[in-house]
Amino acid sequence: MDQLVTMAMAAQPASPTSPHVAHKIPAGDGPYARAKHFQLVEKDLDASIAWFWKAISTGDKVDSALKDMAVVMKQRGYLTEAIDAIRSLRHLCPKQSQESLDNILLDLYKASGRTKEEIELLKQKLRKIYLGEAFHGKTTKRARSHGRKIHVSVRQETSRILGNLAWAYMQQRNFMAAEVVYRKAQMIDPDANKACNLALCLIEQTRFADAELVLADVLAGRYLARDQQQDGKIVRKVEELLARIVAQTWPGGGANSGRRRDESGSESDDDDDWVENQMLALLDVAVPYRKSSKRLPVFEEISPVYREQVAC
Repeated sequence: MDQLVTMAMAAQPASPTSPHVAHKIPAGDGPYARAKHFQLVEKDLDASIAWFWKAISTGDKVDSALKDMAVVMKQRGYLTEAIDAIRSLRHLCPKQSQESLDNILLDLYKASGRTKEEIELLKQKLRKIYLGEAFHGKTTKRARSHGRKIHVSVRQETSRILGNLAWAYMQQRNFMAAEVVYRKAQMIDPDANKACNLALCLIEQTRFADAELVLADVLAGRYLARDQQQDGKIVRKVEELLARIVAQTWPGGGANSGRRRDESGSESDDDDDWVENQMLALLDVAVPYRKSSKRLPVFEEISPVYREQVAC
């Protein structure tokens, strides 16, 4: 990295700035402005990384420099270096920048296959929501989606993070934990994509009948897609999952019926109660039932404090 810095200090912006990127480059000739020029105009990513380092070390837009540098490092494949940079330098950034740094870190963990650390950070984000820290006592917050500013509710954000956590457990092949988290996410803010992922989780557990029930709800239009394009993708995903069920159950030998059973061996008819009991036990919330000694490792470290806007 020191070599990169030396090279960047010698490099000077040469290409003229095109109009469509000019507004993205801050005015002036400071390190951060130079870094953005090398990133967006010169397309010299290594030089931009070095100038971002220079900006951080000189206190020039430190939070923006750190976030942009990590993104560029990911583009160059420097995943470990990007993770280390955020971890070691985030204390220099203001409190309002910490959430966006967490999001970049999650993206880096996912890209580098560091699922265990991804899970821990997702659990930390959930803890902040449960403690009321993520939304600063409000019921919504501003966020960006595909370049547009939107308002996200506590329920939507909680469900989104739970969906990401469940998918991370899927990568660990911890399908039982993934099922609990997916079902809780669907209870808070259901959507078709997470329903399909839940069905996949059930298929991996050879719970084919349960998976078919979930997919039937999707095909019946119980969950609204965001747009027609997404709706088409969901239909294709459902068809692929149903085809997989047929392939794994035909000619009918070897696979079980796919229904979840309770500890007595009988089929469970109340999925909502089952999910709530599992989640409350995992969160160590005092409830009027006898907790099982077998606990899934989903939220074992999350605070038992509930917020009404999440629990309702």
